[in-house]
Amino acid sequence: MRKILSYLSGIVVSALIYMPVHATAADKFTVILEWFVNPDHAPLVVAREKGFFAEVGLAVDLVAPADPNDPPKLVAAGEFDIGVSYQPQLHMQVDEGLPVVRIGTLVATPLVALMVSPGGPVKTLADLKGKRIGYSVGFYRDTLLPAMLARHGLKLADVETVAINFALSQALLSGQVAATIGAFRNFEINQMELAGEPGRAIFPEDEGVPPYDELIFIANKAKLGDKRLRAFLDGLERGVQYLINHPADSWKLFVKAHPDLDDELNRRAWRDTLPRFALRPAALDSVRYERFAAYLKKEGVIRKVPALADYAVEVR
Repeated sequence: MRKILSYLSGIVVSALIYMPVHATAADKFTVILEWFVNPDHAPLVVAREKGFFAEVGLAVDLVAPADPNDPPKLVAAGEFDIGVSYQPQLHMQVDEGLPVVRIGTLVATPLVALMVSPGGPVKTLADLKGKRIGYSVGFYRDTLLPAMLARHGLKLADVETVAINFALSQALLSGQVAATIGAFRNFEINQMELAGEPGRAIFPEDEGVPPYDELIFIANKAKLGDKRLRAFLDGLERGVQYLINHPADSWKLFVKAHPDLDDELNRRAWRDTLPRFALRPAALDSVRYERFAAYLKKEGVIRKVPALADYAVEVR
């Protein structure tokens, strides 16, 4: 009997040792998005609604920014635990001295495209000489557009660029611009199709731009020791897995949480974004990041290529 009790006690002790430890009360964890909630954020919403974040001890709050240019600055200032940002923007801001670092990936492929009207005068990028190109945010104009134009014998000075914020489809449909850079292929292309005038997308990766992560998670460099960062990414990975395995149920969760997004445009965006999510959000492809940094240096966008650990890490 003593041997049996001793054996059972050992099992209990072992189970306690290897049992995952979660906080008894969920810690508030704030994530500032790069824009308002949309299908690009599906894994975040699913992980929250399914309780995967709660199971790792986090009460995750998703916050839309008042200004889409602010999230990296707010994360650097310590006002949010992490933020959603863009890989091209990350390289530029680290080059400028902002103390932020990539800790995970949300969307692992480019989403941005240069878009033109299918019946318009622009057949190839060479036709853009002397024409107006609208852009959403400056880093797309500065990081992607020059390389795309260069393959067709043009420089940025050969075109006129105009800031149109996020009214990309409207500017193209109205003839205000001949092309736009910054349109997302899962959103604006669908938006134009629904308007009856589908745009023609020209993809940066087909025009000499190395592949990159469109949406990433950034944290303050001084807070990389925060164990909640890894817990967040573990909860998010479960959200991604559920999303891939149960897309229809995940859509129901998404629109239940955000009923204002239950329309045809967002259904199409959901469909087109699903295969682009990072299945292992915490994983870092160091060669890919270093290659993109070298490309930006070659294009004169950043002054030097820093050590990888200065701008992208895998948290543990």
